[in-house]
Amino acid sequence: MAERYEPSLFESKWQARWKESDLFVTQVDPARPKFYGLDFFPYPSGAGLSVGHCRNYVPTDVLCRMKVMQGYSVLHPMGFDAFGLPAENEAIKRKTHPGPMIDQYAANYRRQMDLVGISYDWSRSFKSSDPDYYKWTQWIFEILYRRGLAYRKDAVVNWDPVDKTVLADEEVIAGRAERSGALVEKKNIPQWFFKITAYAQRLIDDLDTVDWPEGIKAMQRNWIGRSEGVQFSMKIDFSGGAPAGPDETGFEVVRKEREAYFEVFTTRIDTIFGMTFCVLAPEHPMVDLISSQVAPEHVAAIKAYQEEASRLSDTDRTATNREKTGVFTGAYAINPANGKRVPIWLADYVLATYGTGAIMAVPGHDQRDFDFATKFGLDVIAVIEPDDAYLQKHFPGLGRPEALGEYAKSIKSCSTVFEAKDGVLMQSGEYTGKSVADAQLELGQWIEALGIGERKIQYKLRDWLISRQRYWGCPIPVIHSADGEEQLVTEDCLPVLLPEVDNYEPSGDGSSPLSLIDDFVNVTDRDGRLGKRETDTMGGFACSSWYFLRFCDPHNPDQAWNPSFANYWMPVDCYVGGAEHAVMHLLYARFWTKVLFDEGLIDSPEPFKRLENQGQVLALTPYRLPREGETLATGEEGILVSFEEAKSLPEDQLIWRWARMSKSKGNVVTPDEAKELYGADALRVYLLFVAPFNADVQWSNEGMQGAVRFLHRVFKFVNDVLPVYQSDWANQPMPEGDEASAIRRATHRTIEKVTQDIDRFSFNTAISTLMIFLNDVAPLASDEAKRGALALPLSEAAETLVRLLSPIAPHSADELWEALGKEGFLYRADVWPTANPDLMIENTITMAIQVNGKLRGTIEVPREAIREEVEAMARDNERVKVWIESQTVRKVIVVPGKLVNFVVG
Repeated sequence: MAERYEPSLFESKWQARWKESDLFVTQVDPARPKFYGLDFFPYPSGAGLSVGHCRNYVPTDVLCRMKVMQGYSVLHPMGFDAFGLPAENEAIKRKTHPGPMIDQYAANYRRQMDLVGISYDWSRSFKSSDPDYYKWTQWIFEILYRRGLAYRKDAVVNWDPVDKTVLADEEVIAGRAERSGALVEKKNIPQWFFKITAYAQRLIDDLDTVDWPEGIKAMQRNWIGRSEGVQFSMKIDFSGGAPAGPDETGFEVVRKEREAYFEVFTTRIDTIFGMTFCVLAPEHPMVDLISSQVAPEHVAAIKAYQEEASRLSDTDRTATNREKTGVFTGAYAINPANGKRVPIWLADYVLATYGTGAIMAVPGHDQRDFDFATKFGLDVIAVIEPDDAYLQKHFPGLGRPEALGEYAKSIKSCSTVFEAKDGVLMQSGEYTGKSVADAQLELGQWIEALGIGERKIQYKLRDWLISRQRYWGCPIPVIHSADGEEQLVTEDCLPVLLPEVDNYEPSGDGSSPLSLIDDFVNVTDRDGRLGKRETDTMGGFACSSWYFLRFCDPHNPDQAWNPSFANYWMPVDCYVGGAEHAVMHLLYARFWTKVLFDEGLIDSPEPFKRLENQGQVLALTPYRLPREGETLATGEEGILVSFEEAKSLPEDQLIWRWARMSKSKGNVVTPDEAKELYGADALRVYLLFVAPFNADVQWSNEGMQGAVRFLHRVFKFVNDVLPVYQSDWANQPMPEGDEASAIRRATHRTIEKVTQDIDRFSFNTAISTLMIFLNDVAPLASDEAKRGALALPLSEAAETLVRLLSPIAPHSADELWEALGKEGFLYRADVWPTANPDLMIENTITMAIQVNGKLRGTIEVPREAIREEVEAMARDNERVKVWIESQTVRKVIVVPGKLVNFVVG
């Protein structure tokens, strides 16, 4: 056996042996506990894997390997999310068909995953673009349709003019398409939706049942956006009561006798007396009526503002740090609480798709409304008494009554508003003096009694837009009859196959390229009538919303899954991937799982019991200073340049920044490169040790060399033990003595700590513990004079180290296992060591010695020592003697295991 870590001598050998023996094929034993470990479904790109991807896959592999060794039946599969825009765009760029291209990319991913020793069960692998897979995606679509959870309607959508497809709001950043960078346009076209809103409350409630990062849970709760409040009607006033002549904007209001109303929703009905204006979304249907009733100057301003707002995504419009914009419509509404007229404004921070698309604005108690009112010179009225802390901040030195008076008069001079949901109402008519809670109840009842509204719960979550006007996606199994009826394709005719075509590029007019294929489009429906197939395809998130179920029974031609298999494996015990999927994939997968649970197809209402999010791997990346006339992208400090270009630039023109590894930045380190230079196990150790799992990592060659040095030390330690190694150490009596006890104590403490650390994804501290263990035992193994007498505890230590190392550095562990004379692989049941609590206990304990309550020394005493022995040892301590020899000891207090206190004088 090599005395050092020499990966070129054995890593490929062990990978070949693992493959030949089908080592990682899932073994199901109902008598054993199960463990389902899963990584996020990856899209296979042409760039292949970077070491950043391995930061995701290696830790999951470590946990799954340990679970196998602990005796679990483990499911650890991998497949590929092959449908969707990334694959289609790449194929268009390469002038090839996406199908064969994806096959090639997936094969390269698999090769690289094998290269670093990931223990995937490839016998269960599939791609979402396989007809045998998307047949069942279509089958689930039909379940959703029959349950009223899939529907088609005209909708204003985000249109990417470059990729020529519809984008979800989450795919639009600062008004531009996240992928193409194109300025997004708005189009009104028929679209398919999944009614995820029907599950809004359950999606919130069941977050309490899963072991997920609190940050991800908070993101989902905020995205769903549950609000309790009151919805009521406000009457638009086109006539009477307004000042004669121009209004405050300088425009004449055209008044006509006509009644019209719009609905607002508020969570703060207690502040209704503080309403000084109201706001409609620019797309609100009432805007057209208002435009028909006001002066031309207002109409022109409204149209211009609507055009401006249409270029922004909803996410951008509602960003809290964005400066407020708006336009006065020239119309007014009546506040039902006090009969006062308030101006109606348009503002893009109000969304037509959220709530009613209109709000009552209370700038005295809502910071967003306050900022808007301050910018546009609108009234601000306080109707909730603030607490003393707020008053002292803004009106220091005044007593509460005086401060309240000043607050009521000069609230607009405050830098912030009082938004707290407790306190007492002021300037609120008959409700003045009531608590916020009482006022909310009574005003809600009053609105209902008046017949103009009701108390209700609403959600910010909107239905999931799944239509894509692209070729490379799962066809939607619907036929449109000539009379406009929608019919599902019968189950025996699934899958609706994606046709093989030469030209699949987007049509450019908003229709799918499938609409141009007559043989695909023109069909007869189930009644024999002429019809047309639906030509939109499903977005990729549909395909990735159930793949974890297919892995339970991946090759079943008759069912999406056998219920007994799915109920055995589900839910996924540990799901690992990036936090960027918090409000898309993770939310959609939970929704589909609940629907399938309600359909009686699975027993688990949640797909993922535990979720772990990895940090990114960053690489030093060159940027240069901008030249005259160049502008920087938002958040960038310089212009990205290639490494070759950076070599030719003067140092004072370069900026080196840590950036996420990506093909576009040219800063990728591949697992192939890392393995060639350092070895697969060294890469695994580095990625696990360099930082906590959820922290970002700065790639370092020096760090990789440190991982190599650690593995060198492991090999040396086992080599040092080999001359005295005894394979039957467990059946022999261990030697007595401090050093033997210290070795066993270190061994079993290491077992306990490493096991706990791997379970909780603290891989860096697990490896640190192994390093400390080596520091404790390696010197004894290298001491030829001592190791013979310590052969048994050193044999246990060496064998334990190899077992504990196996999930982390599996090639090295199997090589060392073989060197110890063992047969087979460590990837098998019941070879994970178990810590013995009795052996972890120190034989001696440290006790403090006090004289009159002051610490004067410490002693080491046998754990079993009785009181008299402890007192005698304390009296005999040299540092204590000087304090008690010339004194009368009046009392001796012994606190077992902690201290001895001599009371003298």
